[in-house]
Amino acid sequence: MHAPRTQRPATKKSRKAFWLKQLHMWHWMSSAISLIGLLLFAITGFTLNHAADIEATPVVTQASVQMPAAVLGKLGADPAGGKGALPQPVASWVEEHFPVKASGVAEWSADEVYLPAPRPGGDAWVAIDRATGEVSSEVTSRGWVSYLNDLHKGRNSGGAWSLFIDIFAFACLIFALTGLVLLWLHSAKRKSTWPLVAAGLVLPAAVAIIFIH
Repeated sequence: MHAPRTQRPATKKSRKAFWLKQLHMWHWMSSAISLIGLLLFAITGFTLNHAADIEATPVVTQASVQMPAAVLGKLGADPAGGKGALPQPVASWVEEHFPVKASGVAEWSADEVYLPAPRPGGDAWVAIDRATGEVSSEVTSRGWVSYLNDLHKGRNSGGAWSLFIDIFAFACLIFALTGLVLLWLHSAKRKSTWPLVAAGLVLPAAVAIIFIH
């Protein structure tokens, strides 16, 4: 009788194949997640770099509505420091009558409550006359290019978009690092790998050192 054979340990080749498979999986998954974001940030990087050459014609919309006395009475006393959010009934009424989000911080004075409502690609504000109840607003739109440029910068885009940028940045980091390791694994058969990687480092560094003062 022969003793049962023990399972042979994984060979170096099989371990390399396993990790190569994992790297390819993480590389394509991160590239799929970040693909649309990369296109967006690449295009808006170009439009931001040529912002002076891309004309935008702002469209300004003004409106005025009378606030009911019952809603006006919900304003209550001034918040501490003269700044604070609108009471919920007032904020809901404002959002119902004007194309703005009324959840921001308003500036309170004896005569008026002024709510700035900046947004990507434009601006907006709402002013409530505390004596008469007249509510006026102005909404400015600078077009889709300005909107996408502001998304690139994260300007006035809210917490959800900020979270997306964090997730997108992490996906891009995984994409770049796994790509770097894959370059290293295949570099023996591709002699131009490291010269090209070095060029990707040297070129922007040289431009920054020589031309930026």
